[in-house]
Amino acid sequence: MARAPLHAREAAAQPARLLPLASRRARPPRRSDAAARAREPLPHGRVAAERRVNAPGVVVIPAYNEEATLPALLAELRAALPGAEIAVVDDGSRDRTGELAARAGARVLRHPYNLGYGAALQTGYKYALRRGAPWAVQMDADGQHLPSQLAALVEPVAGGACDVAIGSRFLEPTGYEMGALRGAGRQAIRALARLAGLDVTDPTSGLQALGPRALALYAGDWFPSDYPDLDVRVTAARAGLVVREVPVRMAAGTRASTLHSGWKPLYYAYKMLLSLWAAATTRR
Repeated sequence: MARAPLHAREAAAQPARLLPLASRRARPPRRSDAAARAREPLPHGRVAAERRVNAPGVVVIPAYNEEATLPALLAELRAALPGAEIAVVDDGSRDRTGELAARAGARVLRHPYNLGYGAALQTGYKYALRRGAPWAVQMDADGQHLPSQLAALVEPVAGGACDVAIGSRFLEPTGYEMGALRGAGRQAIRALARLAGLDVTDPTSGLQALGPRALALYAGDWFPSDYPDLDVRVTAARAGLVVREVPVRMAAGTRASTLHSGWKPLYYAYKMLLSLWAAATTRR
């Protein structure tokens, strides 16, 4: 009797509850639910702090047709965070992304078709929650986020100082340059975030570390399936979670990422401005 191909068997073996709904919209969680999560106490004391720092976390990498950059990134990650589990969320790639990730020793979570960046992230968040991870790092697969910067990003979350640590290119001088148009967009988004109660220097950073309370919040049905970014961090802050920035270095993009191609930057800007305006004008 013929057996199904390996990738088909692996896809079928993925727990269905890890797959977010493709049709979700960016609606904030109910205040009661978010506040309840925010009130959950963190473990305290020296022993508990050491347990959080030393316990293995999960690095979540959403990937769509990233076979060109993923192998080198995974090799660097192994050296930078040898104790962490690497979970690559293959969001319906048409190339060898999932195959190469599995060959490199990563845990591959496969979507049967392309569900979107936010859906891929949430699959990773839910996986980290099910593993009982004390922290998770979210990073892109295109090579812009440097594995060497992750330890500093994880430290405040693992130590219980904050729930969300955002990697910022602009908190300290790093020499990172952004074009005039993108720079103007960054300032506009930052201004709206201030109105919503969150002041960050790098509002479009996709590099962040999350603690258990943030993972639980982001696993909710309200989480957007397309481009979750500063809008969800504003939601986290308004729910009572502690959000901080950590200075990091990032590499300039050497190739066109699938996250920033075609019409996607225009849609991202429209969606983010609308989401932040809604957050800024909604009562807590």
